[in-house]
Amino acid sequence: MTAKTNRPPRRHISLTSHPRAGKAAPPIKWGATSAIQRGPIVATLQEPARRNAIGVHAGAYSLYRALAIAAGSLNPVHKPDLTDTAPAAKIGPYPQWHDPGTIVSLDPYGHMVAEAFAERIAEGWDIRPTIAVTTARIFLPEIADAIEAGRLTADGAILSPGGEVRVTKAAIEPVWHLPGVAKRCGVDEVELRRSLFEQTGGMFPELVTRPDLEVFLPPIGGATVYCFGDSAALADPARPVACRIHDECNGSDVFGSDICTCRPYLAHGIEVCIATAQAGGAGVVVYNRKEGRGLGEVTKFLVYNARKRQPGGDRADAYFERTECVAGVQDLRFQELMPDVLHWLGIARIDRLVSMSSDKYEAITRAGIAVGERIELPADRIPADAQVEMDAKKGAGYFTRGKVPDAQALKAAKGRPLGE
Repeated sequence: MTAKTNRPPRRHISLTSHPRAGKAAPPIKWGATSAIQRGPIVATLQEPARRNAIGVHAGAYSLYRALAIAAGSLNPVHKPDLTDTAPAAKIGPYPQWHDPGTIVSLDPYGHMVAEAFAERIAEGWDIRPTIAVTTARIFLPEIADAIEAGRLTADGAILSPGGEVRVTKAAIEPVWHLPGVAKRCGVDEVELRRSLFEQTGGMFPELVTRPDLEVFLPPIGGATVYCFGDSAALADPARPVACRIHDECNGSDVFGSDICTCRPYLAHGIEVCIATAQAGGAGVVVYNRKEGRGLGEVTKFLVYNARKRQPGGDRADAYFERTECVAGVQDLRFQELMPDVLHWLGIARIDRLVSMSSDKYEAITRAGIAVGERIELPADRIPADAQVEMDAKKGAGYFTRGKVPDAQALKAAKGRPLGE
């Protein structure tokens, strides 16, 4: 049992609703041409006057921090020691970082705070990274199978004979510039703030009381970036780039559920990324925490039940309808924000986009990123129980070079196409 040595004394509750006297943090100038000019993002809870952002670090994991503090296992005034935590690979800065409308859902300088704001950290400011960059080796049985089948060749640098792959990876916490998010999604900022406040049960009163605070750290999952090959190649127009934007599907990605194509497409995307990196370019997989199309895993499982138990069983012509009946909407992922991570990586062109999703393709191209070849999931990678999903998606407008299922037979597959 952990000793309760850090339990804070009972004290007055300090509301964050209104500005307080004290040494304030510098204002954030979103889209500035350097980290210093932009200013640090400060979400410290111990000194409310120094806050220049709404919310707290670590997204949904901040609730575990609260529990640990209440239990006395974490000192509430602990500040991270950032010694030796510098990024394992250099990323940026790139010109895309300096346009306030190009990146609105993450802090492009989030991995540079220890260096960029070293002086302020030394002065006692609690400035924390929202991005971390490291290196790793990953292994998927599907990649070992690709080597055995002759689709990939081990080179000892990117890909080992045993199927291990060397990658650079980055973890990204969401950081929203509210004016930019509102504009990107086509909504009024005041209405966005009000909706965020009301739909989180009033968790962040500053959303409606502090219009001067334009940056919000939402309590949601972020993204993990996996780069195959030289990360600098992603921003080099002379070198090919492959990309897979993948939205989390825990049941398939981790446990191999065969009702959908998520893990097969993820593995195929990694295979394409490796081959592109070996050809002198780079590949990137962006893994977004948007379980169940942003609806959550509980809703997803309810939909699975509804699909299987409906009259006639699971079928493509009712695929979309079953989701909407349970959730009230087909998709809540808002791919409008998705291209920000590509801009953070300096990507201006994707030569091989491993996706059939029209939503993702349109969001990427609207963001000014050119797309060359679109790569669909090979037919022999589709699990038998996932064919219903694939037929419904193709009937709803997903990219394919093959036969599109008869529109009349898939009459219910209409409206907003679903991303895989």
